[in-house]
Amino acid sequence: MSQHFALAPSIRNRRNRIGLFLGLAMVTLLAATAHAQFGAPPTTPVHDPSALRPPAGARVAIIEFADMECPDCAQANPLLKEASEKYHIPWVRHDFPLPFHAWSFDAAVNARWFDIKSKKIGDDYRDYIFANQISINTRGDLTQYTETFAKSRGLALPFATDPQGKLAAEVKADYALGQRIGIEHTPTIWVVTANSKGAPFVEVVDRSRLFQLIDQAIADTRGK
Repeated sequence: MSQHFALAPSIRNRRNRIGLFLGLAMVTLLAATAHAQFGAPPTTPVHDPSALRPPAGARVAIIEFADMECPDCAQANPLLKEASEKYHIPWVRHDFPLPFHAWSFDAAVNARWFDIKSKKIGDDYRDYIFANQISINTRGDLTQYTETFAKSRGLALPFATDPQGKLAAEVKADYALGQRIGIEHTPTIWVVTANSKGAPFVEVVDRSRLFQLIDQAIADTRGK
């Protein structure tokens, strides 16, 4: 009996050490998982840079991959609009709707429908959704805001905006392009150049440096 009580503290200590070790391992695992979900890398590892160039005739452009349900995309949107207008450079907007967002894919399809009316109306719709994003929680909310926007432009939404799935295919093609490039988060933004003596593309990680990066891109392509 005395031997039993002599061994018990040792067994309990061993179990405590094992429990502590497992607890620390779990904390480490959870931290790593959280980083993978919420911690964007400093720069995106570009696997296929072929799409990271300005449209024909432009020396400098902004290229963005965004999700209309992404809060950080909504925050970046006014700055990108300001930069495009200030420098008179193209702003190429690609869809990258994240699978866990409830209505972002539908919003991207809607934007494509408005693009058919005019590219400006399509971009105005994107800006409108970003500006009202905080109030859009469901697909029903999205439908109401989309109808309100359409009426403001004198347009009537059809019963089905994409009956043949062509617009959805375009959104999926943008998403696939982003995957080929190596997109890991939204928004992902680059300043891209043509015939530059500098870097052909630079990711905008710190958005406070956006104008500085554009100034450098313009300088690097001057006279080209």
